[in-house]
This record gives sequence, structure tokens and C-alpha cells, in this order.
Amino acid sequence: MKKIISLLLFSVISISCLAQSTLNIPPRYYVNPEATYQLFPTQNRWNFIKLNTQTGQMWMVQYSTSDASNMFTYELNEKSLLDGRQKVNGRFTLYPTQNIYNFILLDQIDGRTWQVQWSTKAEDVGIWQIL
Repeated sequence: MKKIISLLLFSVISISCLAQSTLNIPPRYYVNPEATYQLFPTQNRWNFIKLNTQTGQMWMVQYSTSDASNMFTYELNEKSLLDGRQKVNGRFTLYPTQNIYNFILLDQIDGRTWQVQWSTKAEDVGIWQIL
């Protein structure tokens, strides 16, 4: 009987440990689907991407807890990606990739996609439509 209980206890502990080690669920943030602007975290803890969900325009946002000179915002793309299409809150959203400096921007209405590259240096950023 002790062997059965020990085996059962060992099995439950093993399954629990395995489940915890294989699940890599990122933290969830409250996102208002009616919001015009959303912040998307990067893998660099000091940087976010601010997205206009109506037009697809984006800005790099860097904050600092110690030095105001390390806080800045600059445009990743200055032009609207609508090309005469309808403005709708939530139309555009960002998806992270395995490369920490790249995201995929998706137009959730017509399916167009772009590769977005961010950097702490404005000259190293870019956005390219994926055809």
C-alpha cells in the first residue's frame, strides 16, 4: 500500500513540475479594444512601442527611473498605413517575433502585414511591408 501511495505521490509531483516547466505564458496586460493608442512591451525593459491602432503609426518610447536624459520618444513610421482605407480603433496590432528588435504589424481588417524593426537609435529603425 505504501508503494502505491508513494508512486501516486511521485507521479503527481512529476506531472506538476513538468507542467510548470513547459508553460511559458507571457504576462497579460489589460488592453481596451476601443483605444486609439496601445503600448506594446519589447524584450528590453526600458522600451515600449506606442501604436496608433487606427493608422498603424508607431513611436519608440523609452523611459528611465534615474535619468531624464534617457527618456525619449521618436517615430518609427511617420505616415499612416491606411491609404484611403477606413479608420477604425483596433485595426492595427503588433505581434512579437523571436528577434527582440522585430515585430509583425498586422492590419486586422484586410490582412496586410509589415516587419517593424525598432532600435534605441533612430537611424536603425525601419518598417517594410511583407507581400
